[in-house]
Amino acid sequence: MRIVILSPPGVQSLDIVGPAEVFWEAAQRLGDTDAYDIQIMSTGAASVNGTGKLRFLADRTIFDPDEPIDTLLVAGDPSFQTIDPEVIAWLQRRVPTVRRFGSICTGVFLLAAAGLLDGKNVTTHWECAGKFARDFPAIDLDPDAIYIRDGALITAAGVTSGIDLALSLVEEDHGRDVAMIVARYMVMFMKRPGGQSQFSAHLVGQMSETTLIQKAQEYVLANLGASLAVDDLAQKIGMSKRNFARVFRRELGMTPADFVTAARTDAARRLLEDTAQPLQKIAATCGFSDVNAMRRAFARTIGVSPNHYRGRFQRSAPAGIERSKYMVYETRQPRRQELRL
Repeated sequence: MRIVILSPPGVQSLDIVGPAEVFWEAAQRLGDTDAYDIQIMSTGAASVNGTGKLRFLADRTIFDPDEPIDTLLVAGDPSFQTIDPEVIAWLQRRVPTVRRFGSICTGVFLLAAAGLLDGKNVTTHWECAGKFARDFPAIDLDPDAIYIRDGALITAAGVTSGIDLALSLVEEDHGRDVAMIVARYMVMFMKRPGGQSQFSAHLVGQMSETTLIQKAQEYVLANLGASLAVDDLAQKIGMSKRNFARVFRRELGMTPADFVTAARTDAARRLLEDTAQPLQKIAATCGFSDVNAMRRAFARTIGVSPNHYRGRFQRSAPAGIERSKYMVYETRQPRRQELRL
């Protein structure tokens, strides 16, 4: 089964190495080194420079004679280099001939520019989500998903999520048991808890480039304890409620209410990481009606509870406080899959 990873100049190295390692390990576990034929395809050069000063020898280029491809994955380029018309033309010609195709990180921009994603559900790296929503409003973007499957298409958020994507394809090809063995070997969750929101910085990828909408966002971030209803926000910037909601969603791929929840959740995350404040105080500070409202927001936007998040991401305890006393855990932890080697 031929897996081709189209790798643009400046490629995110882990977008290649992560999936390739999964497919290679699966082949070893199956006892069939030909189970996956992994090829790196360049956009023209004999080698591809990647992040971390790594260089990859290309097995093929887009200018070589066509050969059958089972699965085509487009890796990401963190620098957003100019989209090459020859690469777009190649994708438009080859994607219809493969069994399944997808992208990792910003590779989704190439597929979108080629017109291959209209009406599809996709994801990309959280840092690029705002730009993608603005550039391709006809495409349904989920900025929090680790990866999304939509028919023959599968897209991943980027970097390590390419490993999640590859594990899901191994499960599809050879069953859950094989995929679980590979996940255990790589010390990975078969399906990790939560979405990429638990790793993102302070709404960096979700700020509008439109001045009025950005003004509303800045007001939200500075006044988390206020009511922040859509009517009030629209009035603050002199827009009608309907037009404000429409422009906001077009610019950011989310509703104003969703942004308010994300902002409050993000502020709560930082307090959970940096302080020992009780949940009740954090909820009040960040504008939640109560702790239960904060828990629901965490479950919906991050996929884990506040205390579970604190347990995973809290920084070192203040001097003089033992960490075992500093940490607070809920009685009922969210269900998760434990991997034992």
